[in-house]
Amino acid sequence: MKIEDTNIKKFIAISDIISLLNMSCGFLSIINALNNNFELSALLMIFAIMFDSVDGWVARKTNRQDTLRFGKNIDSLSDVVSFGVAPAVFVYSTINTTSPNIQLIGLIVSLLIVICGVLRLTRYNVIADEIDTKDFIGFPIPGIAFVIATLYLSGIYNPYLALALSIIISLIMISTIIYPKFDNIPILAISCILIFLLILPFKLVMFNINIPALLLLVFCLYYLIINLIKNYIQY
Repeated sequence: MKIEDTNIKKFIAISDIISLLNMSCGFLSIINALNNNFELSALLMIFAIMFDSVDGWVARKTNRQDTLRFGKNIDSLSDVVSFGVAPAVFVYSTINTTSPNIQLIGLIVSLLIVICGVLRLTRYNVIADEIDTKDFIGFPIPGIAFVIATLYLSGIYNPYLALALSIIISLIMISTIIYPKFDNIPILAISCILIFLLILPFKLVMFNINIPALLLLVFCLYYLIINLIKNYIQY
């Protein structure tokens, strides 16, 4: 490869721009978490997940030719920011603000999120072409950002619950538990509607609980738990 062949224009495609939008939302989520603007930080993690969910689809629809795997790398690096660092900083910042007595525990758990996220994505890149399955091995990394974000937006956020869920999900991310790609069209459609309701200026709240956020949290935890149970029944 010649030096002139390394021009970034020769690598980047529309799907990569969407991955960068994912990463940008993750970075802005981190900044807002550091500034204690937790609601916007949580919403930005949701936006990052939305961009991440369509970049692969765009790559396929545009017949992306990616022999050097530039797209896969930019997607993984963006995911580290949005679904590794962003939820980790979010958890640490909320604990630092509300429960400084467990600040050290919050720091350790936040570091665990990042470490497991990096391990999860690196393993995926290594085995992607070496194993014959379209399912996820280990809980997909966007899930931890989704759980933390919807937990906060629902209005039932508790730092101890956030820590417990973060530890459990981080460890399941690097497990060998099979998580099928979610293709339940009715549930996906309902989830899209709930996300739309979640980002509207007015809130659908009952008893101080954001109903769309709570339902999204329940959907994600169901997906987490039901496949965990199926794995142990098989063994």
